[in-house]
Amino acid sequence: MTDPITIDGSQGEGGGQMLRTSLSLSAAYGKPFEMLNIRAKREKPGLKRQHLTCVRAVAQICGAQVEGDEVGSLRLSFKPGAIKGGTYQFDIGTAGSVTLVAQTVVPVLLRADEPSTVTITGGTHVPFAPIWEFFAETYLPELRRMGARVEAELEQWGFYPAAGGVVKLRVWPYDESKKPARYDLTDLGAYLGGAVEGVVSHIPCSIAEAEVGIVGNQLRDLALERAVREVDALGPGNYCCARLRYEHATVVFSAVGTYGKSRKAVGNEVANQIRDFMKSGKACEKHLADQLLVPLHLFIGGCETWDGGSDRWIDDWNLAIQKETSHYTTNRLVISVF
Repeated sequence: MTDPITIDGSQGEGGGQMLRTSLSLSAAYGKPFEMLNIRAKREKPGLKRQHLTCVRAVAQICGAQVEGDEVGSLRLSFKPGAIKGGTYQFDIGTAGSVTLVAQTVVPVLLRADEPSTVTITGGTHVPFAPIWEFFAETYLPELRRMGARVEAELEQWGFYPAAGGVVKLRVWPYDESKKPARYDLTDLGAYLGGAVEGVVSHIPCSIAEAEVGIVGNQLRDLALERAVREVDALGPGNYCCARLRYEHATVVFSAVGTYGKSRKAVGNEVANQIRDFMKSGKACEKHLADQLLVPLHLFIGGCETWDGGSDRWIDDWNLAIQKETSHYTTNRLVISVF
């Protein structure tokens, strides 16, 4: 096995994104890596349960040898083996994001030797992570346009702190014959309509109604359909999400309600996200952009490289990006290292 790649986890956004991307690429390429200063820029550095689940999930899938896989660890050594499909169950044990775990393991399982069924338990609608609707309705359709075959089902909602959310995935080995001649996310096509939905669990529906009203009233020109839904999660929770349907894609925007966060703040957050996106005139929403880089690199091919002479990134992908976030530039960095 080749010498491990050494990665300083304090670079870029300095959080969990660098670790998740490294795990996916390490398993996909069979290249070992060592990460130091894990999540160094966070208030509480080191591995949390969510990140530890990603480590152990990928390690189980590819039979990796791992050192430093414990809560709070600032260093991790990861030596991957062969990727194997099959049936897997991963329980975060907290309300950590199931979608971030899913985004870590799906690119790996697409390189497996047989189909896989994966059940992940944790938080499905939590702050600072893609909510389920974004994962299922915005992210996965783009993977399918790359030729991937992935199906996903939400079996149970999970909010912070009670968690208990359950997601089931079916992932088939990537078929090169399905690879598109060209992948392009530069034009969404015509706007076909949209909807805004407020969802609550064990709290008054009036909260969701207020959030939906705020979004709908601020964006009357979009003529958003309005809906409120009550679900039965393990504990109380709330989120508001809006779907904008275009000819070539659906874009989901959301805000999660938390203790002390007003319904007005939740509604305004969703409305502002939509306005910022539409004002940019771009097709690739800023959070989607960083999430697409790993599957684009692995299945479409190409790699962004830094051209010092022109002081810019050169890439082989056709993305019209709303904004290059710190997670986006961090993913570019890790991909170029691998």
